[in-house]
Amino acid sequence: MHILGISCFYHDAAAALLRDGALIAAAEEERFSRIKHDFGFPEQSIKYCLEEAGITVGDLDYVVFYEKPFRKFDRILMTAFQSFPRSWRMFGEATINWLGDKLWMKNVIQTKLGIAPEKILFEDHHLSHAASAFYPSPFEEAAILTLDGVGEWTTAAMGTAKGNDIALTDEIRFPHSLGLLYSAFTAFLGFQVNEGEYKVMGMAPYGVPKYMDKIYDHLIRVADDGSFRMNMDHFSYHYSDEKTFNSRFVDLFGPPRDPKMHFFTSQTRFPSYFGEKPADFDEQCRLNEHYADVAASIQKVTEEIILKLARDLHRRTGLTKLCMAGGVALNSVANGRILNETPFEDLFIQPAAGDSGGALGAALHVHHALLGKPRNFRLEHAYWGKAYSGSEIQSFLDGQNIKYERFSDDDKLLDRLVDDLVGGKVVGWYQGRFEWGPRALGNRSILADPRSEMMKDTVNIKIKFREPFRPFAPVILEQNVDEFFKGRNTARQYPSRYMLLVLPLKEDKADQVGAVNHMGTGRLQTIREEWNPRYYKIVEKFGRATGVPVLLNTSFNLRGEPIVTTPANAYSTFSKSGIDVLVLENFMIRK
Repeated sequence: MHILGISCFYHDAAAALLRDGALIAAAEEERFSRIKHDFGFPEQSIKYCLEEAGITVGDLDYVVFYEKPFRKFDRILMTAFQSFPRSWRMFGEATINWLGDKLWMKNVIQTKLGIAPEKILFEDHHLSHAASAFYPSPFEEAAILTLDGVGEWTTAAMGTAKGNDIALTDEIRFPHSLGLLYSAFTAFLGFQVNEGEYKVMGMAPYGVPKYMDKIYDHLIRVADDGSFRMNMDHFSYHYSDEKTFNSRFVDLFGPPRDPKMHFFTSQTRFPSYFGEKPADFDEQCRLNEHYADVAASIQKVTEEIILKLARDLHRRTGLTKLCMAGGVALNSVANGRILNETPFEDLFIQPAAGDSGGALGAALHVHHALLGKPRNFRLEHAYWGKAYSGSEIQSFLDGQNIKYERFSDDDKLLDRLVDDLVGGKVVGWYQGRFEWGPRALGNRSILADPRSEMMKDTVNIKIKFREPFRPFAPVILEQNVDEFFKGRNTARQYPSRYMLLVLPLKEDKADQVGAVNHMGTGRLQTIREEWNPRYYKIVEKFGRATGVPVLLNTSFNLRGEPIVTTPANAYSTFSKSGIDVLVLENFMIRK
């Protein structure tokens, strides 16, 4: 039984393929197209999934789309009518877009793949999210919470799941949306919606949440059970494709932040790649601190709402295990607080929790709920993308006349690499199948020594050229996590494997990992040898050499580009940046 799941036409298009209920391959289209957050039909991802499984389209039993286009179009039309004439522009553009490909998704799939129409199925958006979280989890029974911008009509759903059955019993509907509230602040703070939300989360620790009362008084009303209703007088996302907030929002929080404005405060360095320090440095610091306060406020409000929803869900279900999905489930600070501050003892979030993960969930729901097949798959790791063989790597290197050293003894390569890391070099690390989801988790990563805070600037100056407030992740051996981080049962939590938890660092350890210490916290990744033995060994060997079983990990890409996919992508990033050493499987290239 082969079932292909597809998500596309909003953002982060993706495909995922099941064989008898077990995941065979999954990938976002951006990794192949090299268009960040590519939302087009995922032709290359589908091609990869079929190749990985060794099958053709004719071998597929079902193709499942992650939402129901006609219900979504109904919401767009109803919203446009209700807000007319302000929505006239959005209505016109939506009509053109949807009467093209988006509405006739069955015909698109049939045409693109050449598959019989009776094999094409559609799932509800939030049910796809819920299925993506519960079915590959280790739980037989769990509470379910999905939160995002909007699916068809739903923006949040709550319920329970047991065995093969998922029951979403409560929902919040558009235009009331925690995800869209957060996105409005993302745009106000000068970041791209559906891309920069994690930057808001990274900016928040540098501010004070002094505007929470304004948010609660003017923007959103929240009940004791976490349900909420927004005051739409301050927003424009329900009638505009271009703006998420309006002048009343600006009256509350001041002028929006210029996207070109450098962010620095009295608590951050002024990095050299920003150029000369401005003459009005103190004034700009104060302005940046205002924006950091805004970020801190919406982050804290978001956390409080999620905690209320989780606590009420626990009260009503009595369950101790929680599965979450949707774009808001990528808020790793809130996830850490769920584990530390609610009665839930275990949390499962799969690595592609946003829209791309809907492809996986749609396929899983058909297999288990519609076809009644037993659950037999657990998502233990995130390495479901395409791998490139040693012969493919060597062919590329030889074809480009690139000088390299090939190691037949892996321990010698890793020992050499650890010497480089201890010596302050930055390493591009490329191996195996690339990761499913937005995080680099050890197969397409940039690695560095985490011990000195100055390494933040080193990595930024050499490679990222990004805002100094954005954190780098600590990757840590699973057995050492409780030595460094404060949390409940952290080692056994799946989100920590996928860099989906932010936890406080222990005071006596914080100074030992200055480069990954983000205002006393870290967005950690735990690693176990059975998941990724080579990655594990690097951290283990570095720990033996330094006494610190932690490495700095950031995604292997240049700013504005998707994470690297092919050896050619990796070498291009290496050659255009200040990365000192590139490892492609057992090939090492040095500058």
